[in-house]
Amino acid sequence: MDLGLGGARVVVSGGSKGMGRAAAERFAADGAQVAVLARGKDALEETVEALRGLGSPDALGIPTDLTDANSVQAAFDTVTERWDSLNVLVNAAGPVEVGVRPFDELDDAEWLATFDIGTLSAVRCVRAALPALRAAEWARIVNVSAHSTRRQSPRLVAYTAAKSALTSLSKNLAQSLAPDGILVNTVSPGSFLSPALKGYLRTLPPERGIDPDSLADAMRVIREDYDHPAFLPRAGDPTEIGPVIAFVGSRLNSYMTGANINVDGGSDF
Repeated sequence: MDLGLGGARVVVSGGSKGMGRAAAERFAADGAQVAVLARGKDALEETVEALRGLGSPDALGIPTDLTDANSVQAAFDTVTERWDSLNVLVNAAGPVEVGVRPFDELDDAEWLATFDIGTLSAVRCVRAALPALRAAEWARIVNVSAHSTRRQSPRLVAYTAAKSALTSLSKNLAQSLAPDGILVNTVSPGSFLSPALKGYLRTLPPERGIDPDSLADAMRVIREDYDHPAFLPRAGDPTEIGPVIAFVGSRLNSYMTGANINVDGGSDF
């Protein structure tokens, strides 16, 4: 299926790992020009090399602190020096190192840090990207939220609150940017075997018999520790979310805006 992404200009924030990287790779494979924003230089360089091999020979990696408005603006200044317009912005950064604890264990600093990366990083990127998005013939924004906004877990209270705010932001932007022809949608992944989840699996005691590379074991832990089972008896692989994000952000998606798409292996929600 041709998504109409050949030559499209795409920025993926949080695009050097996990689902963000999977999205960046899918856009590159479909012929888009891709720029990735992330903090880690080594991961950025590795990602850019992969994107160039997949079909984006001019892929760009820009070291960016998504919690710093000046850093984000500087990143988009770099993008617009190369491109005079932007077709797609994907916001895929997630608060994977903070906010994943019960309510009683979270202090104000952790709440603020969780919202800073989980919600405000997208706010900063959209604000900085809007002039280039408005200058494009067609434009899309895809915000990566989480299925946990529909199915709560006591251990994910701050994370889920930040992602819920992101989902609300997307809905509002869909309305406010519709006159500009900019479509804004949310993709809400369920349990995917991301680097963050693998890291958690590696901390579990050996007696649980968990293989951190096993999709089935990952889902077993999600079911037992977070009470978030899925119809499919396994977690998702990040490569399975990339095509969904690419379609939602593509020219072929010409009429869907304000939607929240679950990609969760099946649930009651």
